[in-house]
Amino acid sequence: MNQLIGVDLGGTAIKLGRFSQQGELLAELEVPTPQPPLPGAVVMAIVEAVQQLDPQRLAPVVGVGLPGPMDATARVARVCINLPGWEQVPLADWLEPQLQRQVTLANDGNCALMGEAWLGAARGCADVLLLTLGTGVGGGVLLGGQLFSGHGGAAAEPGLICVDPQGPPCNSGNRGSLEQFCSIQGLVRLSPLPPRELSDRAAAGDPEALAVWHAYGRWLGIGLSSLIYVLTPELVLIGGGLSAASDHFLPAALAEVQQRVQAESRAGLQLRRCALGNGAGRLGAARLALERLLLPGLG
Repeated sequence: MNQLIGVDLGGTAIKLGRFSQQGELLAELEVPTPQPPLPGAVVMAIVEAVQQLDPQRLAPVVGVGLPGPMDATARVARVCINLPGWEQVPLADWLEPQLQRQVTLANDGNCALMGEAWLGAARGCADVLLLTLGTGVGGGVLLGGQLFSGHGGAAAEPGLICVDPQGPPCNSGNRGSLEQFCSIQGLVRLSPLPPRELSDRAAAGDPEALAVWHAYGRWLGIGLSSLIYVLTPELVLIGGGLSAASDHFLPAALAEVQQRVQAESRAGLQLRRCALGNGAGRLGAARLALERLLLPGLG
């Protein structure tokens, strides 16, 4: 039976997995993202990594998750605001001749959501909002059990909504976006300590560290409140690298949501951390490759 390859392209690392059609992880690989992460260099890194991961060519399809919106055909990366030079990049067209495999692209937040919906915390849920908190703030939306991509394929960029019109400028052209407050950069504005140390100090009861995470959680809750009013999801999932500290900031985020969102719009709402960690993106990319390229009509 044909296998699947999922690729999760991040600003610092490219994570790859080779999976069975049931989602079982058969092999994995992580390589550093070229610096600067220009499209040509990234293409070569992905090609070499896929060939290393699957030398016997057991997987005829590859799904690639990227930090930005794709076009409606899922073949062109329209823009990746935190990667230089990534505007209208025909990544699938560049990869396919070198890999000799079919390729489909997706937003990395959508990939993480698809992974969680397949084998993670969102199994059995039809209306889900996922936020990934890391170098940027991405995410994805599941409505009625279907991935919501909107007109032209560029919907569901929750990190780019405005939470403070006078806030710091964002690479998107916005000011005071949720990403500016809830990314790693946003956390650095609250404290110069690295996230892991800040989390360790909070776990040890350090009041200053706890106050930082509380402030971080409040900003997250402010952003979530607007999103919940629009989407009324049954489940909000928090993923990305900063989700490792979720015990320290989710209570403040939830309190903010409860204060700002009327009860009817948050009835039955659950807010919790993703179950699959950093593996959700590559799993979801593989799932999309399965649905779109190998077994169309499955999704």
